[in-house]
Amino acid sequence: MSGNISALEQSLLGLLALMVGFTFLMALTRFEARREAVLNEANAIGTTALRARLLPEPHRTESLKLLREYAQIRVDYIPTGKSLAELQSVINRSNQIQDELWQQVKALSAKDNNMVPTGLFMQTLNEMIDDQGKRLSVLRNQIPDVVLLSLFAIAAVSCGFAGYASRLDPLRTRLPVAITASIVSAVIFVILDLDRPNVGFIKINQQSMIDLVESFSAFTN
Repeated sequence: MSGNISALEQSLLGLLALMVGFTFLMALTRFEARREAVLNEANAIGTTALRARLLPEPHRTESLKLLREYAQIRVDYIPTGKSLAELQSVINRSNQIQDELWQQVKALSAKDNNMVPTGLFMQTLNEMIDDQGKRLSVLRNQIPDVVLLSLFAIAAVSCGFAGYASRLDPLRTRLPVAITASIVSAVIFVILDLDRPNVGFIKINQQSMIDLVESFSAFTN
């Protein structure tokens, strides 16, 4: 009887280890994708601003003004503790700025569609718009609820059964069970923190976007 219980306990703990590793990898992959999305979007906005400086007036000044606001609203929301994907007002204003920038491109193309600066600006503007879509996509791509529920259930059953098995054997101490349960709980907490980086201790570094906003003072000179 004790042999069967021990075998079942080991099987459950092995399944728990596999589930924790699988879920942790999912959370870490998503966190890295979100971090990279911020950097890519900041680079795209910065490149678009550099090429906007090549445009003739008044399109140069107006485009830089719009791009500065576009970057600024991505910094202003940070203290709210929410994800960019949760702030529909920010997304709506971003889309409006994108449309206004395209209007600048259309006006320039109507004057001379062979201008090289206009073509370069159009290319990076398109990349900037695409990067917003990619960033919103990775922000909304969280670990499926069914995976998290499965992890919670397996952790509860495994730790509970380990405690039950240690109680049946008078020679076993419960300290290893308590330590295992504490470690599993801590790892699950890290997984949840990685999957929701705007509300926990582990946050996505926004410094690239902050540096971009600060650099706009040079673009306007």
